[in-house]
Parts: sequence; structure tokens; C-alpha cells
Amino acid sequence: MTRPENDPATFEIVKNSLYKIAEEMRVVLAKTAYSPILKSAGDYSCGVFDRTGDMVAQGPDLPIHLGSMPDAVRAVVKAFGDDVHPGDVFIHNDPYFGGSHLPDVNVVRPAFYEDMLLGYACLRAHWPDVGSATPGSYGAVTEIYGEGLRLPPVRLYVGGVLNKGLEDVILANVRTPDERKGDLGSQLAATLRATERLHALAKRYGPDGLLQYMDDVMAYSDRLMRAALRDLPDGEGYFEDFCDGDGIPDAPDGSDAPFWIRMRITKTGERIVVDFAGTDGQVAGPMNAALSVSASGVFCALKTAIDPNSLIPPNSGCWRAIEVKAPKGAVVNAEFPAPVVYSNHEISHRTADMAMGALAAFMPDQVMACSQGTSAVLTLGGLDPRKGTRYVSYETVKGGFGARPNKDGINVIASGISNTMNTPVEVLEMAFPVRVERYEIQPDSGGPGRYRGGNGARRTWRMLDGADATGALCMERMTSPPFGLLGGSAGIPATVTLTTPDGLTRGLPSKGAFAAPGGSVIDMVTPGSGGFGPVAGRDPAAIGRDLLDGYITAGAAASAYGIKDPAALKAAAKEEDRR
Repeated sequence: MTRPENDPATFEIVKNSLYKIAEEMRVVLAKTAYSPILKSAGDYSCGVFDRTGDMVAQGPDLPIHLGSMPDAVRAVVKAFGDDVHPGDVFIHNDPYFGGSHLPDVNVVRPAFYEDMLLGYACLRAHWPDVGSATPGSYGAVTEIYGEGLRLPPVRLYVGGVLNKGLEDVILANVRTPDERKGDLGSQLAATLRATERLHALAKRYGPDGLLQYMDDVMAYSDRLMRAALRDLPDGEGYFEDFCDGDGIPDAPDGSDAPFWIRMRITKTGERIVVDFAGTDGQVAGPMNAALSVSASGVFCALKTAIDPNSLIPPNSGCWRAIEVKAPKGAVVNAEFPAPVVYSNHEISHRTADMAMGALAAFMPDQVMACSQGTSAVLTLGGLDPRKGTRYVSYETVKGGFGARPNKDGINVIASGISNTMNTPVEVLEMAFPVRVERYEIQPDSGGPGRYRGGNGARRTWRMLDGADATGALCMERMTSPPFGLLGGSAGIPATVTLTTPDGLTRGLPSKGAFAAPGGSVIDMVTPGSGGFGPVAGRDPAAIGRDLLDGYITAGAAASAYGIKDPAALKAAAKEEDRR
């Protein structure tokens, strides 16, 4: 079939079909995955890519993957060139070949029409364990060799035939091979569905026509992004912030030393340059990020600020007007063999929040205050005494979403570069030997301001008797609180404590492994988020509603907002609700 020229109706149909392919991949994975982090929490992303590895369409998944998934597919294109055939499937997770961190495993399947390559389907899914010394693969190590199984781009299927030896190697290096085999199978099923849908589109519109439409979709996003940029003011903004540490006690006093990230954003016409010059060099522990990971956070923030109504389809065309650069060897542009496992989410959270801070200098009406700024990861692993089998639990715990120029932040929700859901407590307790004793909003944790920052959460786990576990924590914003903007105050930082069966309680460091004997209790308060605008500008009626809802306490109403009679304000809010 010949492609119609200048046919906007057909263009819309094909564009939306490509996005629906990515969305359908998500549905297939959610219906067939084994691990709760995939099946319930949705820690994965699905995309359709052209023959060069550019992203044409992404599902409604995780912004954290926007910048690095195209590099993952390009790594396959570079490694195999024209040696790609129907029935082939590739797998890899190497951060230095376009991956993010080792637990994020990419399954890349080429799509063909007859013998013509149309492009690729890629599904990146977080595997709760890929080996290493720590269950969950979240230990504080000093080289990537210690982070688990590292796969460069390799062929898992050859012409439709499984490379059984490679599968055996993969499953021999993980703690829960049956679960990993199930998750891999779901990725294979989802990418197969996507290539079938691409084949159907090529049959309907012709393979050459489909390829042209794929180019047109990216060019469309490019035009919309440049038009949006032209309508916004030019300017320059600078922001710097420090990270809590890298998990390695390397300060002179034996503590985990902080390090600094510095960012300058320059916007001129339809172009933006983001420069990390002056950022500290790569660190000993796993807080080092590949540049594509750091760029993912930047892209997420810029897309949110420039396109708040989400009118621009997210794909590689969006980023053609944006340049992200950093010195080689900086913590945001690390070099092999630096460890990276924490950085995938922690550094991209940080660069997204910092981009908002820098944009506030010349786009104050387009930005939001700092969100929780961490994925608040807790892993637990050991032997489940109920079943006599090994288990690995991986959770990301939600915190506050930053306040905005016209509304409050949101309580206890995945924020910034994340888009994961809560795993139901019942699912966790069935799958793992833990009991969740508390999960509630933490009052007063959102930063005061004209608009209040979203509150974080308090979550408490108890290990079942006899379920000795090795845990690992990865948590930023324990010493660097989530900042407010334009007069708004910071949210409260995070805290995590461990109480062992002997009754001793100690604070856990922000990163690294720890022992949790059966009967231990882990108590976590996730970070809140920053407020927006001067505190004095907050409507007293809004404070009253916060008191009524339990989002702030009477003490905070008095100390943060100067309210002399919080009880009266709360009563007025209750009466207003009654009406």
C-alpha cells in the first residue's frame, strides 16, 4: 500500500496505534509477570523503536527510562548491525551499554515484515535479584563487578530457538530462578505481541509507509517541543545540591561523605542546554550514573515544565532541542567500572528536582518544589520458613509530591521520575515472610508554603519469627531535605530504624546492607516534599482543612504558620464540610 501524502487523519491513526502497541505491552506484562514489583507495582517500561534505536513511542510507564532506553536499543543495533533476523531476541542490562543498573533487564525483539526490519520492541523490567552478595543486588560495593550478573547485548533467541546455555547461565546466578524465568517469559510475551502489532501495521500501510510514519511521529514531537519552547521566556538558571552519600564510610570521621551536583540550564529560543560542569567526580559507592540516566531525570523535569498538559507525545523527537552535557568521570557521567546500582533512581530523582530548581529562575510559573527525591528502596531476602524456599522482596516506598505554583503537593505517591504503584499489603504478606504493621500518612512532613508540600509516609515491617533476613536500604534525602521554592520551606528528611528482638533500636544508614533477625521491626518515615511560595501567603481555610484531614498537627499550625487558635480553625473547616 502506498503511503498517503499529507494525510493528517491517517497520521493520527498510525501515531496512536504505535502508542497503543507500547501500552498493550504493559498489559501483557502485568497479566503474566510473577514478581510483585512487576505485577503489582509496575516497575517496568515498554517502548517501540525505529531501526536506528530511536524511541518512537513509550507506554504510560516510568519517566526514569525515557533517556536511557533508546541507548539500550542502540547498543543492540551497534553490536549486531545487519546480523538481525526474524525470531531473534536480545537481552542485556549493562549500564555501560545503554542500560540503567543491573536489576533493570532489557529484552529487545526486532520486528519484521517479511524480511524487512521495521524496528524494535524493548521492555525494560526490574528484576528483584540479579545476584551479588546481597539479596536484591543492592549492596554498597565499590566496583560494578560486585553488583551482580552483567550482560552485554547478547542473543537470547536465534531464529526463534532459545539459547538454552545462556538461559542456564542467567538462572544460575539469581536467588529465585523460577520467579526470574517467569518474569523473563512475560517480557518475551509482551515484546512478541508488540512485533505482531507492528507487522499488522506494516501490512495495512506498507512497510515503507510505516517507516515513514515512525519518522513523522518523532518529527511531530520535535516540532511541538520547539514551538512550546519558543513561547516560553529565555533565561539562565543555576542550582546545586548535595547527596547524602554513596554507602561507603569515607569521611575523616568514619561517616559517609556527601557529594555535590551542580547544574546550569540555559534556554535560548527553541533550544535548551543543561550543563553539569563543576559537579563532583565519581564516588566509590554505587551512586555513579551513566549520562543517559542523569539525562532521564532532566528530560522528565523539562517535559513536565514545558508541556504541563502532556500534549507532546514522549519519544526521541522530544529531546532533539535539548542538550545535556557533563564532564567525563563526573558522578553524573561515570566511567567503567564504577558501581551504579543506586544511581539509576537516586541520581535521576536528584537531576529532575534540580532542573525544576534551576528553571525557577526564569520560568517560576512552570515548576514545582522538590518531591521526596528518593525511591526509598528496601530489599529483604533469605529463607521463607513457611515454604522452605528462598525469597527476595524489593519495595519502593512512596513519599511526598512537591507543591506547585497553584496547588498543594500530593501525599504518599510516586513522584518525579517514578510512576510505580503501591504493592498491596496483602500481596506482600502472602509472598514474603513479613507483616506490614503500619502504613500511614506522616503529618507535618510536607514543607509549609503558600502551597503545602505533599506528606511522606510512615511504614513499619515486622519479620516473622524464624525469618532471619538480610536487608538493604537505598534512601536519599536523609540529611538533604527536599527543598521548597520561591519562599516555600523544605519538607522533612527521611528516617529509618531497626529494632531487633532484643529490644535494641538503632538508626540505619541511608545505604547498604544490614541483618534483620526474625522478629525484627523496620520503621521507615519517607521524605515529605517542599512547599511553594511564602508561608505567610497560605489561606487560613486551607490550614484548617489540613488540620481536619490530619495532614498537619496543631503544633505545626502554630509554629509554621503562626496560627494562634488551631482548634478554632479546625472547627471552622469541619463546619464548612458539614454545609
